[in-house]
Amino acid sequence: MTRNTFVRGNILLRDGLRELQRRLPPGWSVAESPPDAAASASGGAVEIASPDRRKGVVAFETRPRLDPGGVRALLDATLDARAQGPLVVVSRYLSEGTRARLQYAEVGYLDLTGNVRLVLSRPGLFLEAQGASEDPDREERPARTLRGPKAGRVVRALIDRATPPGVRALAALTQVDAGYASRVLALLDREALVTRVGHGRLQSVDWQALLRRWARDAPLGSRGRAQAYAAPNGTSALVASLARSDERYALSGELASTILQSSTPADAATVWVQDAAAAAARLGLHPAEAGAKVVFVEPGDDGVFEGATRRDGAWYAAPSQVAADLLTSPGDGPARGEALLGWMLANEPLWRR
Repeated sequence: MTRNTFVRGNILLRDGLRELQRRLPPGWSVAESPPDAAASASGGAVEIASPDRRKGVVAFETRPRLDPGGVRALLDATLDARAQGPLVVVSRYLSEGTRARLQYAEVGYLDLTGNVRLVLSRPGLFLEAQGASEDPDREERPARTLRGPKAGRVVRALIDRATPPGVRALAALTQVDAGYASRVLALLDREALVTRVGHGRLQSVDWQALLRRWARDAPLGSRGRAQAYAAPNGTSALVASLARSDERYALSGELASTILQSSTPADAATVWVQDAAAAAARLGLHPAEAGAKVVFVEPGDDGVFEGATRRDGAWYAAPSQVAADLLTSPGDGPARGEALLGWMLANEPLWRR
């Protein structure tokens, strides 16, 4: 079984809540409502309280990137949510054109540069503020590195598929614009990591070399926020607890590599999880010094969950994700990563789809 649902609301949702709180008038407060079964995988309900303790609820829908052309698809995808109450789109940056289209559709917005528009009838609130007029994180052209969440999604899509997708298919699979996908492919072509024929059509991908290059450009520490925890009952007990929990997670690192290769389980684990502190509290773990056997990593992008598979009730990251994590892990992580690459080469039909 694979779990391909993207969850973009991890860090972005919480950063959006902090930005909104900063923009609210004195005495107003905001908090994420408890999740429910009907909540969107890319957002959640947010409760706003006035100084006299009257409360209203809006739906936050997170999009790391949203261009004007993507607004219509977003409106179609959130039709039910908009029928039930105010909707606010949260993004790292929203251009003037995107904000104008959202306002025309009577959808609120908030980006992390400070562009905000929110209208709430009960309790009465109208909030509008200007932030950046240009994207502060605009990608350089042409692409010179595989660092960053969008590049990571493109790399994973190329590695994990036996038949290389075309530019438009690649863009759709990874939810990046075709121009960006094309620039990444141009970089990979220059570095001889892919082979192109005809009018730029991809013929093959040197997935081992590509995976090593990605690990070098985007080491584990650059792809999320890490916190070490003690596992007093061992990693086996932790895995069992995770399997019984409702956490969204993906096991990686040494433990995942040994499970994939059916070898003796390791006593160290890297776990991608949406909210490390909250998950640790629910699982009864306590922070430990660096070098502890369990490391929770909050992903900067939800691509880490793409292709996760379930084994004995627990979710494990895709082999390509595990290998990239190991290649830049401390200790014997790189050696384990190379061993996993050897297993992947010998068993391509088991993991490349």
